[in-house]
Amino acid sequence: MQIGVIGAGKWGSALAFALSEKNEVFISSRTPRDIKNFITMEEILKFEYLVIAIPAQEISQWLKEHFIFSHQKILVASKGIEASSGRFLNEIYEEYIPDTNIAFLSGPSFAVEVQKSLPTALVVNSKNEELSAKFASFFPSFVKTYTSTDVVGAEVSGAYKNVIAIAAGICEGLSLGKNAAAALISRGLVEMQRFGLAYGATEESFVGLSGAGDLFLTASSTMSRNFRVGLGLAAGKSQEEILEELGEVAEGIGTAYALYEIAKQKDLYLPIAREVHATLEGKDPKASLRDLLT
Repeated sequence: MQIGVIGAGKWGSALAFALSEKNEVFISSRTPRDIKNFITMEEILKFEYLVIAIPAQEISQWLKEHFIFSHQKILVASKGIEASSGRFLNEIYEEYIPDTNIAFLSGPSFAVEVQKSLPTALVVNSKNEELSAKFASFFPSFVKTYTSTDVVGAEVSGAYKNVIAIAAGICEGLSLGKNAAAALISRGLVEMQRFGLAYGATEESFVGLSGAGDLFLTASSTMSRNFRVGLGLAAGKSQEEILEELGEVAEGIGTAYALYEIAKQKDLYLPIAREVHATLEGKDPKASLRDLLT
């Protein structure tokens, strides 16, 4: 099978590597790269099967400027909520692609470990079960795939866990201990589930790979960009300094701003997301964590 991967960052490159075990894979991005099987955006959009790994905050603009629907089947590998509008990714894509032609990838997965062919488990989520099964079949032997129809649960989990990971990074950076970290992450799972259920997600998604699995991974390792954002905030660094050091996108920042606005509009109780937003806006991280844990 020929598959096109759009987005040549770490995650897009890792997925291209993994999918190439059983398929012929090509890759493209807005910035030309000197890498194997790199082709133009115009060429790759002609493929029937596409994997899109563009940062969540850039998807609206990319779709508007580049995408023309010609019955492609899409697997979305991005995770986040659009900060400027509060829209989930499935809401952004629905303007361009029917839900029978789109699936969403979720589950605990660091790009660096996928690149090393280490065992990984992922979930392909779509309202079209046949499409989920098709995309799941493309993955290599070292990736165990499951399928689900709970697109909203996958979306909420994939976006929200990055915000909890920032809080966990702050907790680690302030040396508050493992007891505090465990309390924070477990309460983060409850908060994430509460938010998802308000949007019609199923409880099952939050106790499986998409929810608890991805949250525990992202909120406990310095391999997580969002966890490192929290470490930077705990050290008194500004957003700008942290992002410059990272040299890549941390989806939890934009999602924290989106959740803050959604919570205000819908009167939702999201204390961890609220405090992460406050810290990003300059609140003393010690005061934020104290307010959460006391």
